[in-house]
Order: sequence, then structure tokens, then C-alpha cells
Amino acid sequence: MSLAQLISPQQLATRLEQPELVILDCRFALEDLDYGQRSYAGGHLAGAHFADLERDLSGPIIKGVTGRHPLPEPKALVQRLQHWGIDPDSDIVLYDDGPGMYAARAWWLLAWLGKRDGVYLLDGGLKAWHAAGLPLSLDPPSNRQGRFSGEPDMSLLLTAGQLQKRLGNPDLTLIDARAAARFRGEVEPIDPVAGHIPGAQCVAFNENLGPDGRFLPVEQLKQRFAAQLQGRSPDALVSYCGSGVTACHNLFALCLAGYPLGKLYAGSWSEWITDPGREIATGD
Repeated sequence: MSLAQLISPQQLATRLEQPELVILDCRFALEDLDYGQRSYAGGHLAGAHFADLERDLSGPIIKGVTGRHPLPEPKALVQRLQHWGIDPDSDIVLYDDGPGMYAARAWWLLAWLGKRDGVYLLDGGLKAWHAAGLPLSLDPPSNRQGRFSGEPDMSLLLTAGQLQKRLGNPDLTLIDARAAARFRGEVEPIDPVAGHIPGAQCVAFNENLGPDGRFLPVEQLKQRFAAQLQGRSPDALVSYCGSGVTACHNLFALCLAGYPLGKLYAGSWSEWITDPGREIATGD
């Protein structure tokens, strides 16, 4: 079974009463940090727990050292997953407003801790749920304590130093999930330095989706990433973005297309630029 799995609104609607199911609402907005919690309070999928990107799915920022969304401390994340009622054999559905960018971060964190089966992204997110005419709930979720335990798989990660040593290696496929204008350094609305890591290719995460906001068919995703790999081994692929969030969307899409799970440079661009000695590139 593929590590990346999708579930449609209609499929999920038939499973909401299943006791082994845990749903996480991952809505978030960079420009409005209370948006997710406020939106959740205004209506969510029945039984869903709210998982906040900054408070739950990221660790504390160390100025001048980390990026904007460092990985959470593993023990703290395990405790949070237990608080949400997650067991080792739970089926977990993750959703956000639609694109899956924050839901994919939660998916990657679960894979990092060893939970690699029974984890689904709601294809099209809440937008697709609404389009299907399905209801939301205002009821709080259950407060059952789960039994999940996990250890981080550090082989899924690459540090800035490790990546720096690999730059220029002909086997490396380095993909950047940010929009093309940010990649080229033409605009930079978030971070203090514009550009990209030398040797990277722009693979904007939102191009994994069709016009309906759902993931492209598997064959199209295969072709998309085959064009980036150009015959190189997918085992040497590294994904990054601005802060290690949308990079996970590309890793999910790769797995959905049948490729192995690539490595994540979790600190991403916002960490890379904390060291002025690290080279940057602009343009294509």
C-alpha cells in the first residue's frame, strides 16, 4: 500500500462513526495566525481535533539559527498525538481548506514518527467537502487518550550542512516547492532574503493539483516528477520550500505517484539564509 493515500469527501462521510478513525483539522494562514482556530470554532468535520501548525506541528524558533517552522520536539509531538486519541492502529484523516499544504505537513510528521499506514489526506480538503454538500459540526471532539508511540526516523531528513556538501553532486535532485516568482528572487513577501538554493529546480506545490483543487491523476504526477528527476535515482531527491511545510506536499505527491519518500530539508529557505556564508542563487 502506498505511503500517500487520499480519501474523497464521500468516502469519509461514510466512515465518520468508525471508532478507530481520528480526524485532524490543519487549517492555518501565515498572514492570520488565529485563522485556523477561529475557523475550526466556526465549524469542522464531526469529531475532528484542531492541529495548529505553529503550536502543535512546529517547534520553537531560535532566531538566527532555525527556519520559521522548525520540526517539533518528537516527545512533545507524540504526547500531542496521544492527546488527540491516536493509537498505533488508528486510521487518520488530515485536512485543511483545500490545497493540502498544512495537512501534508502533518502527514510527513506522522511518517517521520513511524506511522506509515492508515493516514489519508482529504482530497480537495474542506472546499471539496462543502462542494459535496456535506455538513460541519460545532460539537467538541472526544477527549480519549491514545496509545501512539513513535521514534523519529532521522534518515528522512537532511541538515543544511549535509545539503551544502551535496550541492553540485550530479546525482542530487533538489526541488523547491515555492512559487516561481519567489524561487527566481523576483519577490519575497515573507523572508528577508530572496532567491533559492543553488542547483534547485522550481516545483511549485500547487501544480500537484488540478483546477478542482484535487490531486492530479497518478500518471500525470509521475510525468511531472520524472521531468525533474531526468533519470536520476529518486532516493537522492531532497525537497524544501520556505519553511519546511509545502515541501511535504511535494513529498506526498511523489509518494502518490509511486516514488519512494524523498528527504526533507526541514529548515528550508528560511533557515538556509540565516548563515550569510551559504550561497544563494536567483533567476531560473
